Amino acid sequence: MGQTVAQPTATPPAVPATLPLRAIAPWAVFFGILMLVLLYFVGAEQGATSVFNGTDVHEWVHDARHLLGFPCH
Repeated sequence: MGQTVAQPTATPPAVPATLPLRAIAPWAVFFGILMLVLLYFVGAEQGATSVFNGTDVHEWVHDARHLLGFPCH
């Protein structure tokens, strides 16, 4: 009765996939601008610098102001 011994096989090392900068740059710019707009509306949209009249935007982002530490009262 013969026994079979499993031989280890050599596997190539794992190589991480590369993502070109040209693929990432437009998305990074888009999300950067989006974050700046959101930061403006949460942090500064009231008073003399307001884009919209009234307090509607302030009421919509009121809790976010408190969460992020912006004064609003």
